[in-house]
Amino acid sequence: PELGPVLHVSGADLMDNTPIYDIKPYLPYADSHPEAVGGFIAPLENELLKVDFPEQLLQLIPEARREALLGVLALDPRPSYQDDAKRVYGVEFAGLDIRFTVESTVLTVCEVVSL
Repeated sequence: PELGPVLHVSGADLMDNTPIYDIKPYLPYADSHPEAVGGFIAPLENELLKVDFPEQLLQLIPEARREALLGVLALDPRPSYQDDAKRVYGVEFAGLDIRFTVESTVLTVCEVVSL
C-alpha cells in the first residue's frame, strides 16, 4: 500500500514511534490558549530547583546575563529521564558551558567553561 509522502525527523527528543501531528511555528497572537491544561503530568510551576552558584564561578558570567542563567538553571535543564546525583550535566548558555550536578532539589554549578 502507498504511504504517501514520508517525513524523516532526526535530532528531536522524542520516544520511538511518537506521532508528530503538527509542524508549524508557535504564533502567540493566534495560538495562545491560557485556559489549556496538561493531561499527562502535574503542573511544574512550583518545582523550581534551588541554585547553588559559587561566587567565583558566577563572576565568569556577564552581569547582564546572570539573572537569566539562574532562571534557566532553576527550571532544571536536565533531560526529564535523567536523575543521577553523581552525574555532571552541562548546558550551553551565552557561549559558555555551564556544568552542574543536581541532588534532590539543589542544582550546584561546578564549572563554567568558555566554548
